Amino acid sequence: MSLHDDAVLVLKGYDTGADAAQEELRQTYLHHLARYPDGMWKTCGAGHLTASALVVDPERGRVLLTLHRKLRMWLQMGGHCEPGDATLAAAALREATEESGIAGLALLGGGPVVLDRHPIPAPCHWHLDVQYAAVAPPGAAERISDESLDLRWFAYDEVAGVADASVVRLLERTRDVLDGGR
Repeated sequence: MSLHDDAVLVLKGYDTGADAAQEELRQTYLHHLARYPDGMWKTCGAGHLTASALVVDPERGRVLLTLHRKLRMWLQMGGHCEPGDATLAAAALREATEESGIAGLALLGGGPVVLDRHPIPAPCHWHLDVQYAAVAPPGAAERISDESLDLRWFAYDEVAGVADASVVRLLERTRDVLDGGR
């Protein structure tokens, strides 16, 4: 199965609950993939899917954010899919591992936590991000990557003070998953 095929299956199975905005995004992503066979890749001029993961500490009271080198914003770990990624989940886990320096991350739940579509500069115009959550193993030590200016653990209640609304929304959805809800 191709990464494109996996993405379609993941999105078809993504439970948006009663969230109309998430359902609209799900449909937008599926339409994008149906229209653009290269819609998984950075080379797609209409935009492309990306995969990310919010890293949660094993005690589940903090999240690890990266100060993105180019954007100069505190964000979850994530980025572009690569040809070696077998699944969207694998892409999110690879990105989170590379950018956090933490081996042994474990994705939460059976799929994405939330979808987030955001504009980026031309020639690609959109990132259609499929966002997951991952728990760090006990005793994990983070390591800054070349893509980051800094890495820092933030208590849940600190995130809104340093990150944008998309990261806050991802944290809220992640906490719902951790609490056993959707």
